[in-house]
Amino acid sequence: MRGKTALITGAAKRLGRAIALSLADSGYNVIVHYRSSKIEAEKLCRELKSKNVKSWTLQADLEDQRENNNLIQRAFECSKELTLLVNNASIFPDSAINTVTLEDFNNAMFVNAWSPFVLSRSFAATVKSGAIVNVLDARVPGHDPRHIAYIFSKHMLMVMTRICAQEFAPRIRVNGVSPGLILPPAGKDFDYLEKLKDKVPLRTCGSPQDVAAAVALLATNKFITGEIIYVDGGRRALQTDTGI
Repeated sequence: MRGKTALITGAAKRLGRAIALSLADSGYNVIVHYRSSKIEAEKLCRELKSKNVKSWTLQADLEDQRENNNLIQRAFECSKELTLLVNNASIFPDSAINTVTLEDFNNAMFVNAWSPFVLSRSFAATVKSGAIVNVLDARVPGHDPRHIAYIFSKHMLMVMTRICAQEFAPRIRVNGVSPGLILPPAGKDFDYLEKLKDKVPLRTCGSPQDVAAAVALLATNKFITGEIIYVDGGRRALQTDTGI
């Protein structure tokens, strides 16, 4: 993949950061998208360049329709070798079934589903060939009663992944990765995950590098499209909603 370029949304921290480093190890140049984490994005760029790949930072607020509409073109101006889009950025608002509001629903749907769709459509219209990897969630196709708006939006992203795989073929491959117990939500520490790990068959938590490896596989394997890889310690094999 030496010389190819990946755009990763929400790349400055957490999973996005691990994905960026993993792709750089595979030879990808990386465009680090961020909304407000400028310091972290610039630090990551320095690390990426130490791996002998090119790197750029690109700021955009994915809650702004205009910035969604022009992000791919801005990325293409950074590198004409753009061949990979990783839709990683998302929001994770608390919203229970009895308290979720239309604003909660619209905000989650816009950032977690509409934005990836707009970026994917623009990517497919701009590049000659390439791949898209959407970051989903192991709670889909189940549910999480504490985050209703988020789960609705990730369900939509899952459907979009499969539809776009059909619509953009054969030039563009579209797949998804569904992480399980990898990182605690904002405001929680790793004790949060420790209390849940015995509910999955492997009885352990994963790491961001496990997710990044799955993204790298889908980015480089040219005979996979329309698939979703669950990096969840076997949770999906339980075929039940465990509330995690």
